[in-house]
Amino acid sequence: MRIAYCTESLPPLVDGVTRTLTELVATLRETGHEFVFLSSVKPDAGLAWRDRVHTVPSLPLLVYPYYRLGLPVARTLDPVLDRFAPDVMHVVTPSLLGWYGVKYAQRRGIPVVASFHTDFVSLFGYYGLRSLERLGRHVVRRFYSQCAVTLAPSQSQVAKLHAHGIANVALWQRGVNPATFSPAFRSSALREGLGAADIPILLYVGRLGREKNLLYLIEAMQLLERKSQPFKLVIVGHGQMQRALAARLPNAHFAGAVEGKELSRWYASADAFVFPSTAETFGNVVLEAFASGLPVVGVDAGAVRELVKPNWNGLLAPADSPAAFADKVHSLLQRPAELARLGFGARVTAAQYRWPEVNRQLLGQYERLVAGDGRRPERALAVAV
Repeated sequence: MRIAYCTESLPPLVDGVTRTLTELVATLRETGHEFVFLSSVKPDAGLAWRDRVHTVPSLPLLVYPYYRLGLPVARTLDPVLDRFAPDVMHVVTPSLLGWYGVKYAQRRGIPVVASFHTDFVSLFGYYGLRSLERLGRHVVRRFYSQCAVTLAPSQSQVAKLHAHGIANVALWQRGVNPATFSPAFRSSALREGLGAADIPILLYVGRLGREKNLLYLIEAMQLLERKSQPFKLVIVGHGQMQRALAARLPNAHFAGAVEGKELSRWYASADAFVFPSTAETFGNVVLEAFASGLPVVGVDAGAVRELVKPNWNGLLAPADSPAAFADKVHSLLQRPAELARLGFGARVTAAQYRWPEVNRQLLGQYERLVAGDGRRPERALAVAV
């Protein structure tokens, strides 16, 4: 098959969408399928498949300037895709670039697959744009209604899309690479460099944005600091809330946005993962923590609760109680044997989510659409857990 993708997230950007697409490319190359990306991201020279990326003009987003909004022009992009002659179009976001992909596919009579990664409309309220939510839902509903199938990463997100009037939805979960995330990357030197050789390290990995519920994390960590249990908080990521986090959590270590082996070492060198987000559509970082042997303390909301099973691979606190979150972290750090037991459960859970299996199911979805096997999606695009 020949698959064309439209996306605003590719390396060197660091986020869950980028990791998902990078792992998908590995499967495409392994299975011999041809692919091309239309993207607002200019790939690094070291990216092995950079010749498969056609960069479109773009503008930076106001809230996150390191993300760029693609500005597609049909008269310049149509010849690029016509030369490639895709069998299927896969659009990643309901952006201008995503709309271009949908319209191109309609003009050429090929099926369109959409994958749902971030609920952008739900983020409007975090940035003073709640009045635009109704319009945003209308635009998103129109976008996905023109796709043969919309692939959502969790059952909760499937239900949300149905509730917003998007009918043709299937489940496509995510995976984790055990060669990238593993306890084997644990680094004593990294811990010693923090002055945390003998005290627990709590880790957060993700965007430092309001939508990640970080005010909740600040309050929970401040409450935890008042207890007798020492700990070191490490925050990996960047975003507009970093200054506020640093001011209110002066003892935390900010590692910045890291990737590759350095990220693997941060995960493996910690003792527990703290993740208060209620807005996740899946929670890639939760799987990465699990694979690294870390139990996860999260909140009982959104897609994270589909992954975190209390007393098996982590703990869940109410979404409105930072105090309960602090108590659960404190209880866990007070019981090293329980920490180790939940870490074992975390690794068992991660072993059930493997990228090759997940991505081959996606390829099967492409193949059914290309073969014209109706327009109804396969519902079982998930790894059984």
